[in-house]
Amino acid sequence: MYWTFGYHQARCGYENISVVQGVVDGYREANVPLECLWNDLDIYDLYRDFTNNEVTYPLPEFTNFIDSLHANGQYYVPIIDSNIYVSNPDNASDEYGPFERGASLETFIRDPTTGDYYYGNNWPGFSVWADWLLPTSQAWWTNEIIAWHKGTPFDGIWIDLSEAASFCAGSCGNGRLTDNPVHPPFLLPGDPLTFDFNYPEGFNITNATEAASAAAASASQSSALSASPILPAATTTTQGRTEPTPGVRNLNYPPYVINNVQSGHALGKSSIAPNATHNDQYNTTEYEMHNLFGLQISNATYYALLDLFPGRRPFTVGRSVFAGSGKTTSHWGGDNTSTWGSMFLSISQAFTMMMSGIPMFGADTCGFARNTDFQLCSRWMELSAFFPFYRNHNVKATIGQEAYRWSSVAEASRRTMAVRYSLLGYMYTLFYHAHTKGETVMRALAWEFPNDESLRETYNQFLLGPSILVTPVLVPNVETVQGVFPGISEGERWYDWYTLAEVDAQPGENVTLQAPLEHINVHVRGGAVLVLQEPKLTTAETRKTPYSLLVALDGNSAASGDLYLDDGESLHPNSTRLVQVSTRTYSRYLHIDMMCSFRTATTVSRILPKVTSTALHH
Repeated sequence: MYWTFGYHQARCGYENISVVQGVVDGYREANVPLECLWNDLDIYDLYRDFTNNEVTYPLPEFTNFIDSLHANGQYYVPIIDSNIYVSNPDNASDEYGPFERGASLETFIRDPTTGDYYYGNNWPGFSVWADWLLPTSQAWWTNEIIAWHKGTPFDGIWIDLSEAASFCAGSCGNGRLTDNPVHPPFLLPGDPLTFDFNYPEGFNITNATEAASAAAASASQSSALSASPILPAATTTTQGRTEPTPGVRNLNYPPYVINNVQSGHALGKSSIAPNATHNDQYNTTEYEMHNLFGLQISNATYYALLDLFPGRRPFTVGRSVFAGSGKTTSHWGGDNTSTWGSMFLSISQAFTMMMSGIPMFGADTCGFARNTDFQLCSRWMELSAFFPFYRNHNVKATIGQEAYRWSSVAEASRRTMAVRYSLLGYMYTLFYHAHTKGETVMRALAWEFPNDESLRETYNQFLLGPSILVTPVLVPNVETVQGVFPGISEGERWYDWYTLAEVDAQPGENVTLQAPLEHINVHVRGGAVLVLQEPKLTTAETRKTPYSLLVALDGNSAASGDLYLDDGESLHPNSTRLVQVSTRTYSRYLHIDMMCSFRTATTVSRILPKVTSTALHH
């Protein structure tokens, strides 16, 4: 979907419709693009999937809010957790349709010790999980999604906790379903004893006195929490192997050492236990299927959205992926922290996803847990602008980190998004090549220049496709950054994106580049022709603007590039266009080939030559 390359804003803690409307208005007033607004669990009634909190997100007011986004060319994506709340059997008012309908189809994973469903624990309380080996699970899941869409007209689905996560060990709800809804087994913001000592990284240096006071209070809180009955008891690792019993296969306690904190190396904590069983004829265990759960729920959601939007490409983002997941879902890097280390790690995370065939990847920009600050958020907004999936997301009990919160972050975002949105056609074309030829979108320098051994551990720079070199700032309190320009010894030429000036660098040289807070260094590789458009506040507005060509000549004064076009949403487009643009050695003309049936009224308005000895004319 073309619109998914725009900028996305999410947060756990958007308390009501007025708050999310304020976020949308804040972006427009700051003149910062916003393509899609996301909601976390705040929209739900008691954390239960497919519900609406009738106090904070009542219908039809919420429906009208989403309709207003659509009217402005914007989109909406909500979260769906992978667990399903189990109704309290002794409380008729606690009836929960998605569970009741799924239970009538016997579509949930089972506890082998009782033969009943496997009852783990998650945000809403004791919960169950769909058995995706059953065809009835797909039908049930599709029906729930379609029914919910009638009041919450979303455009895609965010699939969370798809490891699949459980907050307890084993089928802990056995005999306790009458306790539902139970409190999650940890404190939540607003609970007694909860204090906010969530200071930005480095606060102990810049505000040492207050940091010392906060540390003392935190120690006191930790002491109080140790006696709290709602927290799980601490466990310790049993050293060495677990003694196996001959002839007995204990899936929950493997006879080998693993690095976790559960007694006896238990595997049954924080997820569905390995000995849980599926409903197929072979009684397949979760041990055999566990790594596939994220893939399966993504597939199920993909096909549900195909039924909901026939002929349109489904958009899902999942937290758990597996080999082949890139066919049906995008991925984000999970719950990171607002630290410079997490920002740096996101680059290598992206490389891993690119190699795994999951090109639509991004991290929680500005960090999920802990408080960010204007400096980290500015640098992270700049970095993520060159990731395929570009989303800002953080947790409750932290400060808001929308791009308009700080003037410096807003300015950094406006400048960097201007680069991203002008390159939307280039990024979309990279995905065309990823889809048809398996090419990577983000690339390590060593992948593109494999003969240069010095690039093997260069993770602080990356390429977007073959032609855009990104050199982000990844440490605090600096206004310069060092970067290499690969291929110089073989005649490669690099040009500054902003000034069009050619880089003067020696092979292997770490060049010091100016990098004030609102600036990220971007360079264009010689030999590229980039088809650009004028950046606007949404992808739809941007796509209507005239094209311009940026021509960066290589050492032989030649360049080439391409642009793939279709309607941006059809699963099987009726018409497409692949435009190939090139200029030959020392030619004064551009050569354009088109393989197309797709029609567009957008025209080429200008050609931007790089500073070279050969000028190009219209």
